[in-house]
Amino acid sequence: MTQLETDYLIIGAGAVGLAFADTLIEQDPDCDVIIVDRHGAPGGHWNDAYGFVALHQPSAFYGVNSLELGSRRIDEAGHNKGFYELASGPEVSGYFHKVMHQQLLPSGRVRYFPMSEYHWPDGEGEEHRFTHLLSGEEQTVTVRKRLVDATYYGTSVPSTHKRKYAVADDVHCVPPNDLPQLWKDPDAVPPHFCILGAGKTAMDVGVWLLQAGASPDSISWVVPRDSWLLNRACTQPGIEFFEHSIGGQAALMQALAEAENVTDLFHRLEDADFMLRIDPEVEPGMFHYATISKGEVEILQQITDVIREGRVESIDAAGITFANGEKRAMPGDTLYVDCTATAVEFREPEPMYQPGKIVLQIARIPQPAFSAALCAFIEANYDDDKERNRLTMPVPLPDTLDQYPAACMGNLVNQMNWTSDGKLRDWLLKSRLDGFSATIASIGPDDHDKIATMQRFRKYGGLAAQNIPKLIMQAQAAKTG
Repeated sequence: MTQLETDYLIIGAGAVGLAFADTLIEQDPDCDVIIVDRHGAPGGHWNDAYGFVALHQPSAFYGVNSLELGSRRIDEAGHNKGFYELASGPEVSGYFHKVMHQQLLPSGRVRYFPMSEYHWPDGEGEEHRFTHLLSGEEQTVTVRKRLVDATYYGTSVPSTHKRKYAVADDVHCVPPNDLPQLWKDPDAVPPHFCILGAGKTAMDVGVWLLQAGASPDSISWVVPRDSWLLNRACTQPGIEFFEHSIGGQAALMQALAEAENVTDLFHRLEDADFMLRIDPEVEPGMFHYATISKGEVEILQQITDVIREGRVESIDAAGITFANGEKRAMPGDTLYVDCTATAVEFREPEPMYQPGKIVLQIARIPQPAFSAALCAFIEANYDDDKERNRLTMPVPLPDTLDQYPAACMGNLVNQMNWTSDGKLRDWLLKSRLDGFSATIASIGPDDHDKIATMQRFRKYGGLAAQNIPKLIMQAQAAKTG
């Protein structure tokens, strides 16, 4: 057993841990950092993702502050045509390798231990320990300032999660990772595919299958819950997309200010082209901030065999049995594609800054990397944990629609606190991960249309803050009643 010392011990080398470390060493030039992660390479769950995965939102504001991801290219083809590029999974993995080996480690102030398992202490005062997975060697760490937990959301993907339904031995059920390998045995390509799950992974699989040449008639899609989706047009940085992005935020504030209930809120947002849904005849019951283009929606609408019987209980050679007792026969030799990983754990928020510890959570949803960089800036530049926590109120991840107004309120309160703080306001203007502050600041004094959009945003922002508590209380009453 060997003994190490450091100022900050970061658990997790995914986007959150790396974004925190990157900003911390820039803001605190004297600090020393150790990063421990069980993966063999930096990037967290990107190491386990399916090969055709891509970012949902522009590369321009993902990753770490100090290094651009991509070239701010506007795509000229495909379902993302006309929008800022979306880095592919391999591009993201390569990017995080560069962050670690060309940015963090060369600083001389970061040490990285991959293939290592941190042992969470059972009680206060227990020393920090981690084990090298290949050798079994254990190391202890003296932490002079803080332990940084970058694993709070417990991200999981289909290739690593445990399925919650039973699958018979004679049924072929695979994660999306296996689909691009079907070319290796053309004679074994299945005549029918069944996508299991309703999240963005399932949508990615549907788009991939259709664009790879599968017939829409050869695809069934089990959708336990339909989802409202963010229109990617409203997530674009840059002044040229101002009316989509900032105008979209103004539309969000107006909808929050005027909505009579949560259902009305989402319908107003759909009318404003801020929210999308795949089937206009089905009322969604889920919202996870999945982001999609209208082009992708049109592709997915080609799949007509959409099965809405709730959650799957088991699969055998005859077909699917659902938790509600319903059964659905499926063609022989169906290939089931498991897309049911929850991506993140829905956990109760806790203070980010605690004695001897930082628990990284989302301060602006849905931007975990930005939130981590912001927390690092605040850690390095503010002295009081009470003030730090005031500036980084965790924003809870919504699952059902009634939880969305609370997430909007969290974003709104945090943003108001940041813009009223001169030090933070200046940092936001320079932060690549922020995406929008610099765009707003670049509005010219004679650009009356954009100024009018900002006035609309501010007007309805105040009214939204008054109406959101009513929406929350109404949703809670409906739940308990």
